[in-house]
Amino acid sequence: MTSYFSGPSNGPSPSSSPLSPPTTQRSSALSNRLTSVLSASYVDSDIRDALETLSVRGIHNTAETRRQLRLDVQKEVVDCNAEIVRDFGQVAEQLQRIGSVITTLNQTCDEMRKHIGLAKQDSTPVLEEATALMTQKKDTETKQELLDAFSKHFLVPEEELMALNSAEEPVDDRFFDILARVKQVHHDCELLLGGENQRLGLEIMELSTRHLNTAYQKLYKWIQKEFQSLNLEDPRISSSIRRALRVLAERPTLFHSCLDFFAEARDYVLSDAFHYALTDAVSGSNGAGASGDHSVKPIEFSAHDPLRYIGDMLAWVHSTTVSEREALEALFVADGEELARGIQAGLNSEPWSRIDEEKEVAFDGRKALSDLVNRDLTGVSRSLRQRVELVIQGHDDPVTCFKVVNLLSFYRTTFSKLVGPQSHLVDLMQILEKFTLGHFENLMKEQVTVLSNDQIALTPPPDLSPPEFLLDALEGLVSLMKNHDASVRPDEQSDSAGGNSFTPVLRAAFDPFLTLARSSSEELEDDTAQTIYRLNILLAASATISLFSFATATHNSPLSTAISTLRTNLLDIQHEFLLDASGLQTLLDALEPFAKYGKDTEQDKDNNEDKPDQQKHHLADLATLPAFQPEALVTSSQQLDDFLPSALMDAADNLKRLQSASLIQSVTEDAVEAFCRDFEFVEGMIIAADEARGMTQVTLGTGGSVVSGRSGRSTRKTNAGDADDENEEEDDKWSLRTLFPRTTGEIRVLLS
Repeated sequence: MTSYFSGPSNGPSPSSSPLSPPTTQRSSALSNRLTSVLSASYVDSDIRDALETLSVRGIHNTAETRRQLRLDVQKEVVDCNAEIVRDFGQVAEQLQRIGSVITTLNQTCDEMRKHIGLAKQDSTPVLEEATALMTQKKDTETKQELLDAFSKHFLVPEEELMALNSAEEPVDDRFFDILARVKQVHHDCELLLGGENQRLGLEIMELSTRHLNTAYQKLYKWIQKEFQSLNLEDPRISSSIRRALRVLAERPTLFHSCLDFFAEARDYVLSDAFHYALTDAVSGSNGAGASGDHSVKPIEFSAHDPLRYIGDMLAWVHSTTVSEREALEALFVADGEELARGIQAGLNSEPWSRIDEEKEVAFDGRKALSDLVNRDLTGVSRSLRQRVELVIQGHDDPVTCFKVVNLLSFYRTTFSKLVGPQSHLVDLMQILEKFTLGHFENLMKEQVTVLSNDQIALTPPPDLSPPEFLLDALEGLVSLMKNHDASVRPDEQSDSAGGNSFTPVLRAAFDPFLTLARSSSEELEDDTAQTIYRLNILLAASATISLFSFATATHNSPLSTAISTLRTNLLDIQHEFLLDASGLQTLLDALEPFAKYGKDTEQDKDNNEDKPDQQKHHLADLATLPAFQPEALVTSSQQLDDFLPSALMDAADNLKRLQSASLIQSVTEDAVEAFCRDFEFVEGMIIAADEARGMTQVTLGTGGSVVSGRSGRSTRKTNAGDADDENEEEDDKWSLRTLFPRTTGEIRVLLS
């Protein structure tokens, strides 16, 4: 390898010695060869395959082998190619045989195509005709299925239509099933109307409508016939009738007409039953007219007793109403929802039957039941009203009339709960209640009119007690209030106007008699007697009214006000009696011009020195009055002393005809208190007058003597009439306090 890449070490270098051109070319070729060999990658798959091939052949790497290797390889290639050519020759022979076979097949196929084309030309019309027939068959089968389904659903057999429309055929389950099918057919015709051909739908709808109308008419007549023989006493109404009514509800006009017929029939039956109950209890014990209890007497037997007579009639009506409602309740309440749905469907199908198109109509089973019961009792109500009014008009006992009013009020509340507050029975009870109350008020007015013309009855009794007619009226009022209290519930005591249901009774049975009694007091000329008489009347009236709260609520306040006013008047009368009996009134009349000084004296009695001289001068003039002259003042003092021991007894005796001991005591106590205040005023004025005249304070000495003094001097005057020096008596002024010695404290003690 060294020889290929470097020259001899001691040879000339390429740059030092020139080379000849051939030598240079060989050297370049060799270099390129070497470069090519060295640059070759032995990782290449071709080289690896070549090496593997050499290894398989077992060729040894010799110079001879390397020289013959190319030739040997080429020879082998040639041999292989020759063998391939031989093989391809055999293949070519086979392909020639196959080609001849294919040619034969192509000829056969062409012949077959010709035969098929001819056959196709002959069979095409047949196939087309067969296809058309198959399609036509399929369409026919589909139409047949549709026709069968249509006939089964939209067409009703003649025998079924006969059972639906014929009057001879019964109304049974089969009738209702057929009717339901015809209704379904009529409803499904709407689908046919939505198609292209509407004629069929219209014809079927018209036909089904005709059958439905005939069926409903048949059902309507059948229900009417059944109603004529219907027995409501049976605990259960026929299920067929209930079902028929539910179905008939889909025709609101026929349904209501049927109810009208039923109401008329029941009205006739119940009216007869009521008449029998009034006159023949055996036959009229029930609405069906069956035989009853022979021990029960007709209601007319108690016609002499209005309360019992009216009560028996109302009890019969109530019992009949309850029975009627219970019998019909299963019809309208149990099946109420189905009836409501049927009526709503009927209103949708018959919009012209609506009264108000904008208002939604909803069927209320309980309201319909109450309305039907009221209509069933129309004739009974009319007969009841006539009989009650006749009985009330022929009766003149106010208490009985008022009991009838309470009885009617009780049944009004009962019927309101049973058949509703807007029912005819409730209206009837209100009318009869108002009529009876009006008759009661007329009776009261007649009594007042008779009493107002009876001078003997209006004459006040000598003892000034309430008049007899007022006591009788109050006794009757107590009976009325007891009856009202026992018949009215607490929640019905007050009404919206602030009164109560008993207020009209008080205005009719109490106010006129009280007014008449008070007006009778005008015959008394004495004010004291007149006041006592009126107080006795009002006290008796108030004691009666206070027994019941519903009467007190409206009349207690006016009575209390009137009693308070009369008590004030009686207090003034008693006060005047005390003043007149004691003689103090004379002194008060004389002191009236000095009243303002008396007030000032009471306010400033501890500061008399500071009073103006003019005021003292006026008070000093008090002693110049005739009532305060010695003789007159001594007389007044003596009258007072005579009055005081029996003053309270005389005062009580003055009011002895007043029928209230507590009121006599309270009025007397207030009058005594007013009398004491008046005496205190007189006493103060006398003391102030003595002080204004320069008299000293008066005191009581021993032995009942009066000690008085003026300008620092004192004088003693004994009860035995001891005389002093005449000159000294002329010089000394007499003292008012000496002549009128009683004090306010003594008066209060003696009158306590």
